[in-house]
Amino acid sequence: MTVALQLTPEEEAKLAAKARAQGVSLESFVQNLVKQAAEGMPATTESEGGKPSGSLLGLLAKYGPAPSAEEIDRNRSEMFGSFGQADPR
Repeated sequence: MTVALQLTPEEEAKLAAKARAQGVSLESFVQNLVKQAAEGMPATTESEGGKPSGSLLGLLAKYGPAPSAEEIDRNRSEMFGSFGQADPR
């Protein structure tokens, strides 16, 4: 498969410099980046019969309910109530 990437000259220069530092061609360097990214991806998706990864809400459920607007306002007033006032020393 061939993929064309539209890179700015600065992006291309940065990638080329990193490739030179590793002693490989730019093409090999980019191909290795793609391989590394693909290895970090799940093997299947839900539409392919894989297990769903879950929602963000489900991932954060272990932290309990969010504070109410009143609690947030109260905490802000406690934390920043004297902000900007002269130091009473």
